[in-house]
Amino acid sequence: MSTTLDPKLKRALADRIRYYNELGIYDFYRRDSSPCEASVQIQPEERDPLPRAKNAPLISVAETGLLQISTQPESAFSDPAQALRAIREDIGDCTRCGLAKQGRKQIVFGVGNPRAELMFIGEAPGADEDQQGEPFVGRAGQLLNNMIKAMGLQREDIYIANIIKCRPPGNRTPERDECETCSPFLMRQIATVKPKVIVALGKVAAVSLLAIDAPMFELRGKWYDFRGTKLAVTYHPAYLLRDPRQKKETWKDLQMVMKDLGLVAPPKSPE
Repeated sequence: MSTTLDPKLKRALADRIRYYNELGIYDFYRRDSSPCEASVQIQPEERDPLPRAKNAPLISVAETGLLQISTQPESAFSDPAQALRAIREDIGDCTRCGLAKQGRKQIVFGVGNPRAELMFIGEAPGADEDQQGEPFVGRAGQLLNNMIKAMGLQREDIYIANIIKCRPPGNRTPERDECETCSPFLMRQIATVKPKVIVALGKVAAVSLLAIDAPMFELRGKWYDFRGTKLAVTYHPAYLLRDPRQKKETWKDLQMVMKDLGLVAPPKSPE
């Protein structure tokens, strides 16, 4: 059901959207509606059989009856590689949260195939990543590369990013405001790459994307719907370095992903 808004209200809301755009915020999410919002909330015709991330529905300008505005710089490019570069340029030498003044050396944006069918999303850059400006290049990155090869893929075939793009001091867990400030850029990366499957590496990535606070054993082993993209959860490679016993469980998660993507593990080389 469409909703007609007063022209003055439309202009005021459009100005507010532009204001957020200037802050680097382009995505707006529909939360559980209050009684006064219920009359304008758009309900899906059918319930998706997959669990849906609580923050997944994206409210577009057109949906809400506002002026149709597309101010994201990447919208000018049909080539996803160019669009990703536009997003990176939009981030700039980011100072939107406190991490900019807490010792980070550089932005760690993302790397890989801009048309990848599979996207891995981790937690945050570590020391090696902060030094080199690329996600998953340290010991955990080497293990991730092995996991990717075991799936019959190469690192260049997929896209890799993190929930936040700056290293937290001492590799501490990212704080909520840091994740919320950085997440609009990650959402734009996902929308640009358009992967068929996302794999959230570790609890921080899973909770940030799904807005479901649950232990890993409850999060793993099932599919979630994230903005129309299938999302699976598995252990972070850094955790596997600390507890190699969970590698078997991680392989089960990856096999679930492989089955969905039609991937076949390469034969083991003879020893």
